Amino acid sequence: MNPIAFIAGSYQPNQCGVAHYTAHLREQLANRGMPSLVLTTHSIAQSNQNATVQGAVNGWHLRDLIPLVRAIHRSHASLLHIQHAAGTYGFDRALFLLPLLLRQTGWQAPIVTTVHEYGWWEWQPKGIPPQWMEWLKVFGQKRGWWDREDGFLLTQSHALITTTHEIEQTIFDRLPHLKSQVYRIPIAANVEVQNCDRLQARKTIRHQLGWSEDAVIIAFFGFLHPVKGLETLLPAFEQVCSHHPQARLLLIGGVETLALPGEQATRYWKQLGSRITELGLSSVVHRTGYLDAKDVSIHLTASDLGVLPFNHGVTLKSGSLLTLLAHALPTIATQSTPPAPQLDDTIGQWIPPRQVDSLASALLKVLTDSARRQTLASAGLHFSQQFTWDSIVEAHLAVYQSVGYARP
Repeated sequence: MNPIAFIAGSYQPNQCGVAHYTAHLREQLANRGMPSLVLTTHSIAQSNQNATVQGAVNGWHLRDLIPLVRAIHRSHASLLHIQHAAGTYGFDRALFLLPLLLRQTGWQAPIVTTVHEYGWWEWQPKGIPPQWMEWLKVFGQKRGWWDREDGFLLTQSHALITTTHEIEQTIFDRLPHLKSQVYRIPIAANVEVQNCDRLQARKTIRHQLGWSEDAVIIAFFGFLHPVKGLETLLPAFEQVCSHHPQARLLLIGGVETLALPGEQATRYWKQLGSRITELGLSSVVHRTGYLDAKDVSIHLTASDLGVLPFNHGVTLKSGSLLTLLAHALPTIATQSTPPAPQLDDTIGQWIPPRQVDSLASALLKVLTDSARRQTLASAGLHFSQQFTWDSIVEAHLAVYQSVGYARP
């Protein structure tokens, strides 16, 4: 049977949340007998060394559009699914012409676009006065020809998938005529819970790290980036240690990503190490570096609390949040502005971003209140169970069928 073709700006699941999501989706589709392939850059395809990950372009510039269109036609795909987040395409905007070019070259199969990010960044070409560009954006958007952020990408797709209420609402506000074509499919935890003995995991991890068996582990999970609030977490944890000597902080995750590549990642890793040393926390803070999903789950199973002090607050786009909740960890996290409507006080302890004292106070409050920990753990686990990959893939299949894809 003809495959589903995915367009991915960067297909490096170990360094990119969108790629990780796409890889999971492809795996779930394959389990249901639906093969797929990924069309991406030649360099990314070469690094994957997988026959189903194919290089089609050198980059995402205008000159790459024709080779991309040709590759899509050669794929004989039964459906084209574009995974779109501006950063994964290097903020190049040529992709917003793709659906239009495909239609003009005789492409007949459905086009579905997942909008992972929206409403925060716009293209401003050099050489065109900003007031003229603004007039052009508004003129076409009012008529439903294109949208101000992604050109023809949304208006020429047969269906749009969003992952959050906020993105969905922004699309509705800008392009109300597309409401019937927009489907919201929340993400799931990005790490599955391993079937392991909790007491044994606690003992093993504490032994590996040289921590006593009565150590209380607070776990951060996710890429270690400047936007993740680690500069707030470390001094807050210093305060926690002065009141709770058995507290330990576990930073689970790697550094290098598309947003923080190569030398930048190395430099930030060293900066974190220096800050940990300056605060006198070297014996009570451990950074794991990148771990595979199984080891992440074991480390989380061994932990007592979760913490996500993101600078911009946590939303349901955070696979890290859902992962902590799925591991039944009572979680302290920063609240986004406006707050995500589904994230209420029953499932997490929410605090404002970038406030050291507030974070320290919240951590101490939950550490010393066993009833609160149990309530948060139970409620968070229950909440996370509605976000599963089974439900995600079935929702995708419903969208595919709505635009004419024939499920085998």
